[in-house]
Amino acid sequence: MSYQKFRECIDACVACAVACNYCATSCLQEEDVKMMAKCIQLDLECAAICRAAAEVMSLGSGYSAHLCRVCADVCNACAEECGKHHMEHCQACAEACRKCAEVCEQMATAV
Repeated sequence: MSYQKFRECIDACVACAVACNYCATSCLQEEDVKMMAKCIQLDLECAAICRAAAEVMSLGSGYSAHLCRVCADVCNACAEECGKHHMEHCQACAEACRKCAEVCEQMATAV
């Protein structure tokens, strides 16, 4: 599959990775960092998976659908966790994760 067919998903993955990195670093500035540990961990994992998915899709890899399924799962978990917190960075991250999960699920079934 050509790079252009992956473009929307690549963009969503990159945007999600950026949002997750911002959320993780912002969580580290919160007063009760220990309470944010699960959020930070999922942010970091989600960012890593999103970057990997974007990289594999940019190669036009036949493994893109598999990685997009994993990416959607991690994004959904991260969105659920971030959605529990009322900080603006967590809410923005949850939204980016939900969008990425949706696009990745569509890509996984289309490939």
